[in-house]
This record gives sequence, structure tokens and C-alpha cells, in this order.
Amino acid sequence: MSETQTKKKNRMQIWLDEYKAMNPTDKRRAIGSLLLNNAMYIIILIAVIFIGIKEPKYFSINSIVNIINLTASKLPIALGIGGCIVLTGTDISAGRMVGLAAVIIASMSITNNRIFPGLEPLPIIVPLLAAMAVCGCIGFVNGFSVAKFKLHPFIVTLATQLITYGLILIYLKLGTNNGQTLSGFDPVYRNIVNGTLLSLSATAKIPFYVLYAVILVAVMWVIWNKTTFGKNMFAVGSNEEAATVSGVNVSKTIIMVFVLAAIMYALTGFIDGARIASVNANTGLNYECDAIAACVIGGVSFVGGTGRISGIVIGVLLLQIIFTGLNYMQVDQNYLYIIKGLIILVACAIDMRKYLTKK
Repeated sequence: MSETQTKKKNRMQIWLDEYKAMNPTDKRRAIGSLLLNNAMYIIILIAVIFIGIKEPKYFSINSIVNIINLTASKLPIALGIGGCIVLTGTDISAGRMVGLAAVIIASMSITNNRIFPGLEPLPIIVPLLAAMAVCGCIGFVNGFSVAKFKLHPFIVTLATQLITYGLILIYLKLGTNNGQTLSGFDPVYRNIVNGTLLSLSATAKIPFYVLYAVILVAVMWVIWNKTTFGKNMFAVGSNEEAATVSGVNVSKTIIMVFVLAAIMYALTGFIDGARIASVNANTGLNYECDAIAACVIGGVSFVGGTGRISGIVIGVLLLQIIFTGLNYMQVDQNYLYIIKGLIILVACAIDMRKYLTKK
């Protein structure tokens, strides 16, 4: 049995032992608290069962593969923004950075280049590194402003969100493009991202970017759990003053978290451009909403210092399960925004309740 499984078993055993020792009133209160703390998972489970009964195709192999693929495409941005939340902050510029990265990569990977007329598609590593460098610089600005000027991450990333969107609009007007959608990507780029990794049927295929997402999850898990940087991140998120006294370079840690997050956004843009096969000024719009919702559902607390990579993966997966199900139910796309907002509100309320209960 692994160490994680042992810890989970111990927590369950402790809860059961405490429950057995309670009087009837306390037992009812404990069960009510358990249900409230896990209300989001219960609601999603009920919704999935209901959708599955109404639409049996929801549990088909094609649907499952689609959910896996969508989860993989949304994971990098959630992995990045999760670190910002651990620091008791957030990053609402994430979606626009995804769009900027996608535009930069697309502009160097299209066959009929209107942004740089006459430029042939470059080796994919060149545009990818360029996008990571640009996004990394924006992430540095975010982290530096939060760490050195003590500005709230919401205000800083709101500013850089607007700046980044302006850069996208300006970039798309370069050359003879005049703000048009970029498409017609180099087949090499598309195959690297969208090529078939595993074929389960004629219509159910797992692309290479699922493998990339798995690798990123493993890398981020190591960074969060096995490096000094990861330990410092959690220390700063838990108590910045205590971390400073302990010798942690708080400013460096905050800047590195935002830069690492920005690099993850660039990788999201890299995947998204090839996956959708076109890029425009709206690419990445509101992606940060899904990422924040997934992180909070997965147990990354806005209180700070709490979160697990496995929780983020579960959060992204659960969101895609519910949204795919709603699409099967042919729910109006406009209602999805309302549902996303409610999910974020309920998840944050449950998260805060857990924090207040512990206090």
C-alpha cells in the first residue's frame, strides 16, 4: 500500500473512530458537515447519473474518449493557475495569455502567412519557445508586481489581461492579415499535437496531446511535492511572514510561481491552436474561469497553502464530465456561463466553510 493510500485510510479510520464516540446529536452534525463539505461532488454525481439515464450515449466509448481529450487540453492552464491560488491569489490574465501564445505560434506555423508575408512555417520548437518566452515575461511582470509592489494578484492580472488582449489585437493586424482568423497550419504542427496516439475505434482516437498532458501532470507533481521551490510555495501560501522568518525568499518564490504558470498557459495555447485548427482574438477567452473552477473543485484553497496536483486533475475531469453531459442534453450554450458561475460560487463557499470549521 502506498504512503498516500495509508494516509487516506488513517484519516478515514480517525473520522470513523471519532464518529463512534459521538452522541446522537453530534453524529447528525458530523454527517451533515460531511455532506456539505462534499456537496459539489454529490451534485455532479447525481447530474452524471441523470444525464446517463436520459442520454445512454453519454456512457459510450466515443463520449468517454472525448471527455479524456477535453480534460487533457484544459489541464495545463489549470496546473499553472493552481500555483497562483496556493499563494492566496489568482491569475485572470491566463486565458488571454493562452490566446497570445496560440497567435504567436500560429503566425509562425501557417502555410499562407499574412502576418509575416513570405515566411515559411518554422520548426515548431521555434514558435513554441517564442510563445513561452513572451508569456514568461508577462508572468514575470505579474509576479514582480505582486511580490515587490504588494499589489493584489487580481488587480495586477486584470491589468495584464487587458494589456495582453491589446497585444493580440495589434499582432493580428500585422502585415496584410488585418485582424483575420489564422488557419491553414503546417501539417507537422498539427500532427505533433493532434496525431493519433491510440485508436480505440474509427471515431474514438486519443491524440498525442493527451500524452503531453500526462507528462505535464507528472512534472508539476514533482515540482510541487519534491522540490524546495514547491515546499517554499506552500510555505508562502500558508503564512508569508512565517516563511520569511524561516529563510524563504518570498519574492523569488512568488515570481517563479507566476512565471511557471505563464509557461503552462503558453503550452495550453500550443495545444489549443492545433486542436481547434484556427486562432483568432477570442482564442482563450474565459479559459481562466474553467481553470479556477477546476482548481477549487479539486481542493486548491483560496485560503492558501493547500492543494494537490491530483485534485486539480480530478477537478478538470469533473468539469468536462458535467459540461459534456450538458452538451448531450442539448442545453443552450448561454446557460453554461450561468452554470460555471454557480459552480465557482458554490465551490468557493464550501472551501471557505471548511476553513472556518477548522478555525
